[in-house]
Amino acid sequence: MIFACLDLEGVLVPEIWINVAERTGIDALRITTRDEPDYDVLMTRRLEILAEHGLRLPDLHEVIGSLSPLEGAPAFLDWLRDRFQVLILSDTFYEFAAPLMRQLGQPTLLCHRLGIAEDGAIRDYHIRLPDQKRRAVQALHELEFRVIAAGDSYNDTTMLSEADAGILFCPPENVIREFPQFPVTRDYEALRREFEAAAGTL
Repeated sequence: MIFACLDLEGVLVPEIWINVAERTGIDALRITTRDEPDYDVLMTRRLEILAEHGLRLPDLHEVIGSLSPLEGAPAFLDWLRDRFQVLILSDTFYEFAAPLMRQLGQPTLLCHRLGIAEDGAIRDYHIRLPDQKRRAVQALHELEFRVIAAGDSYNDTTMLSEADAGILFCPPENVIREFPQFPVTRDYEALRREFEAAAGTL
């Protein structure tokens, strides 16, 4: 039995924070895990920016509610489900992801939670586990499953390394340079081929 473990943002859905930055005009929110490998540094700065501009969860929900999965993502996910057990491993938050997960047919998602004040202000964030993507793959290995993983950012690379096969999907050039051991795909057809090739070796 093989699990397909996927990142969410940048692989199946648009980058939520980039869309918030575009909608609000706050360029500082454009920085993602494609740019900053330290997730704690990244999230701490994001919360500071939200507080500075008085943005609350309902403001972010307005942006997220307008988003759709990437073109071809639902069909690709259906293809995966026919062949593998599918698990989404993301550093997003349940409070953000729900509308997008409904559009993807509610695949299983493991991610984090936000600390929300009564007025809707985002006060804190709660990481499920440090390096939770890698540790989830590690747990699947302990259960004697094989794993093929795909992601696009720095925070996916430990997951890809832990998996039996790791694949980059539309990554930035800095990630490609630093992690040349992973094959690079730029569309879902290429990603399908890499999954098929990896599965054939397991």
